[in-house]
Amino acid sequence: MAPLFGQRSIFTLPTWSFSIGSPVSGLMMIGSSSVASTVWMSVCSAMRAKHTVPAMPNGTDLTWFDAHLDLAYLAEMGRDMHAELDDCRGKLLPAAVTLPAMAKGAVTDCLATVFTEPLEAGGDPSGSTAGAEAAAYPAGDALAARRAGLRQLKLYQAWRGAGAVRSLGDEGAGPLRLGVLVENADPIESPEYLDEWVEGGVVAVGLTWVRRGRYASGNGVPSTDPDSGLTEAGRDLVRALDEAGVVHDLSHLNDRSLEDVLSCAQGRVIASHSNARALLGGENQRHLTDTTIAEIARRGGVIGVNLYGGFLTTEDRRATIDDVVRQIVHICDVVGDRRHIGLGSDMDGGFSADKLPEGLDRPDRLTRLAEALGEAGWADQDVAGFANGNWSRFWAETRAGASAVQSE
Repeated sequence: MAPLFGQRSIFTLPTWSFSIGSPVSGLMMIGSSSVASTVWMSVCSAMRAKHTVPAMPNGTDLTWFDAHLDLAYLAEMGRDMHAELDDCRGKLLPAAVTLPAMAKGAVTDCLATVFTEPLEAGGDPSGSTAGAEAAAYPAGDALAARRAGLRQLKLYQAWRGAGAVRSLGDEGAGPLRLGVLVENADPIESPEYLDEWVEGGVVAVGLTWVRRGRYASGNGVPSTDPDSGLTEAGRDLVRALDEAGVVHDLSHLNDRSLEDVLSCAQGRVIASHSNARALLGGENQRHLTDTTIAEIARRGGVIGVNLYGGFLTTEDRRATIDDVVRQIVHICDVVGDRRHIGLGSDMDGGFSADKLPEGLDRPDRLTRLAEALGEAGWADQDVAGFANGNWSRFWAETRAGASAVQSE
């Protein structure tokens, strides 16, 4: 979901970061015990060997894993998610995403969000994201938040029951594989309710969106504000997510909340749809510092590059595929390899296709990005890793690691 504050944020914020080698960076990814750590590292090694990505001769042979799509949100706004793009009506037109469009673009796997937005009294959802009334609830109303979130979760369950999608990790040919990402955890009333969300297909959780929520503060909240980090309820939920094997999504956290999550989380972390702050003015908390990029990779996580044009260039023009490549290359240069980068497009995430990079405005044009990476000197295996392999490896490791730790 595109944030309320774009690349020209109204806030000028300090960078809250941690240093590699600090107590924060010394935390293990899965458990505090040496046994859990040993099990985890051996599992990761085995899964990496099993999920080595074969070289692909050209972009047309690739499949794609998109780590951030607001599919239920779009359906709640009235889009027919089973229609062809040219037949879409309603808001956020021209459209970029429907299930048939994803199939045409060889998007075989995705994280699909449960996106909800708290509104202050008298707030207007149309003033933040287009059509956000489909996801809005009164700030502080836990029951209303729960209802808004469960409505979207049940939609994914209905699609799964009808055979339109299947679960992330299912093998063989078939429809779209989908894992659910909760984008703003307010609908999870308390850690005691987490099980029902996991049983419903949730594999990752971002604690908040742009605003301050019950668990954390979003990127629109200055980190200089008092109490702008995790709340006590947020720390409790982080621990519960770790115990359940649910991945932490760092996208949208303000710097202080992000630092707090990294300080107390023992589970795996990702940034489902974030870009490099260093290339975008260096101040907007919506983007990742190089230090955070390096730490996500150190913990085995993956960063999904966001295709929203305002997060690719600060210039007054439409973004290009070259801007996307620039982001990808920078993140890989910071990390030192090409194994921690993937796609988190956020196509139609509160904006229409004309806000995407020129020539990259629908899934069947993702091959152009693959071709551009090849022209930038990337080997076929690295391109395949970006398209699908890195995310698929991450989730295979996560499933295997969570099972190993839980079975101790």
